[in-house]
Amino acid sequence: MEFTLISLLNGVTYGLLLFMLSSGLTLIFSMMGILNFAHASFYMLGAYFAYQISVYLGFWPALLFAPLLVGLVGALVERYGMRKVHKFGHVAELLFTFGLSFLIEEVVHLVWGLSAVDYRVPHFLDGTLFTLYTTAFPIYKGFMMLVSVGMLAALYAALTRTRIGLIIQAAISKPEMVEALGHNVPRIFMLVFGGGTALAGLAGVIGGNAFVTEPGMAAAVGNIVFVIVVVGGLGSLPGAFIASLLIGVIQTFSVAIDYSVADFARQIGFHVQVTPTLARLSISQLAPMLPYLLMVGILIFRPRGLMGARES
Repeated sequence: MEFTLISLLNGVTYGLLLFMLSSGLTLIFSMMGILNFAHASFYMLGAYFAYQISVYLGFWPALLFAPLLVGLVGALVERYGMRKVHKFGHVAELLFTFGLSFLIEEVVHLVWGLSAVDYRVPHFLDGTLFTLYTTAFPIYKGFMMLVSVGMLAALYAALTRTRIGLIIQAAISKPEMVEALGHNVPRIFMLVFGGGTALAGLAGVIGGNAFVTEPGMAAAVGNIVFVIVVVGGLGSLPGAFIASLLIGVIQTFSVAIDYSVADFARQIGFHVQVTPTLARLSISQLAPMLPYLLMVGILIFRPRGLMGARES
């Protein structure tokens, strides 16, 4: 019971962080039709900006200003790069964002070096929130959950309860009509792209010190983010939320289970003389593959994803 509850809490925490990261990518795709391959690089920028700001001003200013700086960078990228590339089609957009991810990584190398930086959990959030049986649950993980849920509530309220949110939703399906009503649709696109990258930056702020802030952190989560977007359904925020929690829980449980297919076969009374190598691998060894197996299954049986808003 202790293992189940603690793994569930850790999985939900990780899943909420993944949703904070994937929600920005989903928002950008749902409105602009752009799959931003550099999205995880903005997550990395958020962590490095937060580290640099926290050195001089502390954690709370970093939590506020780092996502804003990342959002500003994203808005400039859309205004002076993506907007010019857009007229050449989706392939040009993908190549542009693919190259941008390498450019951001090289900038990080030049400014902060090749090694991990000393971006730590602030001392006032470093401790035990509660103890479940014999396992301590850290304060910072509770803080991560609080920020993630707060971001989800703020995003939902902004999109459904504010004037700019209604304009954004209208611009998704009827951009010509929105422009005819006097709204600057290109500027809305720039704000959406900047807002999406700011969400990735916020994930970097709270995830960078919980894990490790180093130049490979974008590559570590980049693939998983695209798996979440595909599993949840391209352009669907509710789908991304469900997929993030699902993958977070699956990965958290699987890395701790030292049990193989062969062991399960023996439990049900099925014995073989020669056990295939794959069947002898434990679930913890197969854990990195599980999200991709889930994505393949979704693409086979439900190509639009769990709650797909458009054809994939």
